[in-house]
Amino acid sequence: MAEITPSGEHAGPSGETPGSAVSGLRPEAVGRHLGLRLKHLRAGRGWSLEAMSGASGVSRSMLSEIEREKANPTLAVTMRIAQAFGISLGDLIGAPGAAATITVIRKNDRAFHYRSEGNCRIRTLSPLHLEKDVEFYEVALGNDGALRSAPHFAGTREFITVVKGLLTVESAGEQDLLHPGDSASYRADVPHALVNAGKTETLIFLVVIYP
Repeated sequence: MAEITPSGEHAGPSGETPGSAVSGLRPEAVGRHLGLRLKHLRAGRGWSLEAMSGASGVSRSMLSEIEREKANPTLAVTMRIAQAFGISLGDLIGAPGAAATITVIRKNDRAFHYRSEGNCRIRTLSPLHLEKDVEFYEVALGNDGALRSAPHFAGTREFITVVKGLLTVESAGEQDLLHPGDSASYRADVPHALVNAGKTETLIFLVVIYP
């Protein structure tokens, strides 16, 4: 896929940013919101800018400029980013607080199925369209399943509660064994992992708190 140059990614035909047409926010507010959303989503996946570029087809330099609030991407570029995360355009750039008073996430809504593999299934339990410093997930690890993550942003922490099964939690070279009903918190700005330590499926609730 040909790489799009930054000069072609800044403004749409009308000169509007995608958020100004969709959410009604001022362009500078859209840029700030989109930059934060991209940082949080990318950190949640453990993706580097290179990995994000490969998944979306958007150049690394443009992604960096968006995160640093230096660029307002076109609608096409924003849609590529949303598709890379498997979410809708509205969920990516929706205005904070613009949702209804009650936001419901249905169990079978595929948009919230963050990952679905044989030994690791992750479901997002927090609204995708909100600008937030906290993310909430349900993680199911099959026999021999593990969720290993690269360091997130400095100061990030994770909190987990084991619902069923046995779990080994690893962070910064340390590890501990958790049983059903046990909870733990640990640094997530270092390499960390959640590993099924039993013979049956392990179910965990995971909260990620960004600084």
